[in-house]
Amino acid sequence: MNRLARIGAAAREQWHRSLRLAALSAGLLGLAARPGRWPRTTRNVLARQLLFTGVFAARFIGIVAVAVGLTVVLQAKVWLARFGQSALIGPLLVAVIVRELGPLLVNFIVIGRSGTAIATELASMRVAGEVEVLDAQGLDPMAYLVLPRAVGSALTVLCLTVFFIALSLASGFLGGRLLGAEMGPAGAFLDSVFGAMNGADLFNLLAKSLVPGWLMAVICAEEGLSVRGALTDVPQAASRAVTRSVAALFVVSAFVSAMTYL
Repeated sequence: MNRLARIGAAAREQWHRSLRLAALSAGLLGLAARPGRWPRTTRNVLARQLLFTGVFAARFIGIVAVAVGLTVVLQAKVWLARFGQSALIGPLLVAVIVRELGPLLVNFIVIGRSGTAIATELASMRVAGEVEVLDAQGLDPMAYLVLPRAVGSALTVLCLTVFFIALSLASGFLGGRLLGAEMGPAGAFLDSVFGAMNGADLFNLLAKSLVPGWLMAVICAEEGLSVRGALTDVPQAASRAVTRSVAALFVVSAFVSAMTYL
């Protein structure tokens, strides 16, 4: 009975966390839908978030994209050619890179860089009493601290995912050419890739980029602002934020994949 009670308590706690996350996301979406009412401070934080999450991460994501492109595109082309199925290169790359690897790897990188930074920064502000000072000055902590980070993270994850996919396909094709693989004309390669895409792939790309990016920022901000103790609680909040963000990423990815394929 004690074990069942613990399981029930954990399930209730997870349910309440999900409800808080949904309520916070709904409130932030309402604020995000009215950008004309954003104060200048919110716009400044949004610009810094776009710079940190997007521009500063582009170099590392580009390196990962090149490595993935060389690995996936080249091996797919070589093995499909051996089995006489070179015409399937387009559908295979769309299924592997566009639908799955691209959004997943970009979200992982953004969670590791920006998610940890958001949780740590807001937790440190909470411990130092800066959140209360902002509230006393008439600045809404949700509009100033959480909203620009959520909007910036969602937009940058989408842009970085498109950048990742394009660079992966380009590097894979060029790398195959340099290594002597039979890649065919560039136009035929692009036609095979774009010909395998449809409306479901666009929905898949948008959903797996915008939703996890938004949830990551909201989860990390919630964990950071929930700190009430000393500075020693800050690393624990960052760890919980990353764990919950990764869990949310897998849940969203699995749900969107099911909707895409079914």
